[in-house]
Amino acid sequence: MENWSLVSLCVLLGLTTRWTVSLNTYSGTSKPPMFGDYEAQRHWQEVTYNLPVQQWYFNTTDNNLNYWGLDYPPLTAFHSLLCAHIAQLINPEWVELHKSRGYESPAHKLFMRATVIIADILIYIPAVVLYCFYLTDGSTRRKVSTLLCILLYPGLILIDHGHFQYNSVSLGLALWGVLGLGLGWDLLGSLAFTLALNYKQMELYHSLPFFCYLLGKCAKKGLTHKGLILLLKISMTVVATFAVCWLPFLSDPQQSLQVVRRLFPVGRGLFEDKVANTWCSLNVLIKIRAQLSSETQLYLSLAATLLAVLPSSVKLLMNPTFWQFKLALVNSSLAFFLFSFQVHEKSILLAACPVCLLINELPLMAIWFLLTSTFSMLPLLLKDGLLLPYAVTSLAFLFLSLYLLSALDRVTVDDLRIGPYVRLYRTCFPTINIPLIIKWKFAFFLLAMAGLSFTSAALEPPANLPDLFPVLVSLCAYFQFLGCLVYFNVVQLMESPSVDDRGKKNKVKKP
Repeated sequence: MENWSLVSLCVLLGLTTRWTVSLNTYSGTSKPPMFGDYEAQRHWQEVTYNLPVQQWYFNTTDNNLNYWGLDYPPLTAFHSLLCAHIAQLINPEWVELHKSRGYESPAHKLFMRATVIIADILIYIPAVVLYCFYLTDGSTRRKVSTLLCILLYPGLILIDHGHFQYNSVSLGLALWGVLGLGLGWDLLGSLAFTLALNYKQMELYHSLPFFCYLLGKCAKKGLTHKGLILLLKISMTVVATFAVCWLPFLSDPQQSLQVVRRLFPVGRGLFEDKVANTWCSLNVLIKIRAQLSSETQLYLSLAATLLAVLPSSVKLLMNPTFWQFKLALVNSSLAFFLFSFQVHEKSILLAACPVCLLINELPLMAIWFLLTSTFSMLPLLLKDGLLLPYAVTSLAFLFLSLYLLSALDRVTVDDLRIGPYVRLYRTCFPTINIPLIIKWKFAFFLLAMAGLSFTSAALEPPANLPDLFPVLVSLCAYFQFLGCLVYFNVVQLMESPSVDDRGKKNKVKKP
């Protein structure tokens, strides 16, 4: 009973934080003609409610795709339709065709904000609670602390409840997929992840670990009997789920092709804005988009992404444990963010979600990454007027997580899971103290991020360098992300054979 009281308190604190952030402005407030992501979500409700499903993804006189045209999979459209029906019951003006464009009112803002919080309550938060209590080790206090830290991760709160999006739906569904696989319910996990993929195509960032883990598990059971039966069941679950989600678009091949074209708009280019990935950072020195054709950029990013995810995926395929699966989720999503095509700054949430799943086992590195991921979106948050929520939620997360998880005390070589790496490293540098170096790096980058946050908000850039601060923010975050990619790959690839399915070392009995 006491445990559930603590859980309720954590959930209440998480919801209160979300609602408080939602009281601020949102993306594109009173900024015609395009407004922002808030208007995009409202406009999708308008389109799906008033137009037949065959017109949702096509450019028509009633559906101008240049004005926030639908560019997410069918499940997002169905979610918009559901919200639109509720909006229609409350106030038809909110979804009136054409006339509702740019609609803003206190009542409508309350409705839209409520839809995000309800999505959190129904999908994301239950998955986090179950994960923390059934798939993390330690005392009840440790599990409750992990739960609170994940629920207070500022990046997701600021984007969904400040900027305004529904990332908690796709990430929540993906987390249900992780939960299913962790509990041995492979069909449920496959179903949940397929739904996540049909809500946002960026869930492809997580697709290789799901594929390799399930295929590796089937191979271990034997692909001639039990493993083959499981593989067939999983395949049928995935195909059936896709078929149901895409059913309205399957009658006409042109419909399906148009949806696919909207989901993967190759013409938009290698990256947008100042995103903390390889191509944007490299663009500071070499103007990639000007010197390479779009086709070359596409192939280059594809090759780099595959090379970056290959070691992690192969290791998971050969050793499909749940601990390896969680590490592969981080390595795959971070590799996609750093090297893939058409990356947005908000896509870092796809790497942050699996890092949250490691915060109990690798607290300092997870906290460091999660703070950096929030910092990397600073230019967007400043544009939306979210400086105060950014500062308060980041500081609260930093101090609470460091205290509750004793992160600064858990930085030994064993705690960081880098024993094999350190033993190799010390053959050349026997006196080096890697845990101390990591602590100092953490402190240095915290000060750097704090300094750049202050200067970005308080100072005007030089007239001849208007993008100076966003570029510095993206570069600072990029080098930290690159370091994290190396670290998490080292942890996964050099894992000791004595580590069990949960990431704990098995005790070797002495003869």
